[in-house]
Amino acid sequence: MWNLIFWIICLLINFGLLAIVFYALLCLTDLEVDQMDPFVATANINRWILLEFALQAALSILLLFTGHWILFLVAVPLTCYHAMLFIRRQHLIDVTEVFRNLNTDKKRRMIKLGVYMIFFTICVFRVVLFAVNLILNDDEDIDSH
Repeated sequence: MWNLIFWIICLLINFGLLAIVFYALLCLTDLEVDQMDPFVATANINRWILLEFALQAALSILLLFTGHWILFLVAVPLTCYHAMLFIRRQHLIDVTEVFRNLNTDKKRRMIKLGVYMIFFTICVFRVVLFAVNLILNDDEDIDSH
């Protein structure tokens, strides 16, 4: 039962990370085709950056403390990258340089989207696996009584 709860929590964290990165990519794409003002786009993206960093750190800590070493080793480089950006104070998008860094920011977010999609797929698989195992084990317990 605890494994199922753990994987549901991981799934929800990953869903939040996917939503944040997808929203940032959407804002950057709208900015690129002049459908959004640079001030609005940077404000919308910067509003969610710290939450993304916190969710990624929480996911890494959760994986570390529960003993999922391989997934932790996959997640920790992105967490370290986020920590490096935060320490250097380069985590927010600057309004004056948004057009100069637009392609770079989009590429970074596409890579993040790919990593989060991999984690999301793993979490969905694990949730289904443990839910099916839980249901089958409950049925066996009922049949044995």
